[in-house]
Amino acid sequence: MEMLTTCRAGIQDEPLMLQEYSVDTAIAVITEDDVSFKIDTQHLRDLTFRIGSYYQFIGELLILPGDSAILQVRVGRNVDGLDINLYHRSLELRRQFEVELMNSRVT
Repeated sequence: MEMLTTCRAGIQDEPLMLQEYSVDTAIAVITEDDVSFKIDTQHLRDLTFRIGSYYQFIGELLILPGDSAILQVRVGRNVDGLDINLYHRSLELRRQFEVELMNSRVT
């Protein structure tokens, strides 16, 4: 079984850095602090996983017995070269806009 390993992951809505990947099972693992998250990549085509590369995924979250979960990925992309600081700032602004929008609809 071939495994790739690297350092840390992002949080929701952020690009994620690959922590571990099994070519045999097509399972990727991302980690943030002490929490690991499994991603099933078997449905992805034409995406190569590399140590230290950043990825974004879209898929269905499956809750498994024993309070574990796995994301069954339908779409994934490599986002190497993305300015992470600028991405974080734009994400903050988007979230702020969404809160303001929801508040304006309530009043």
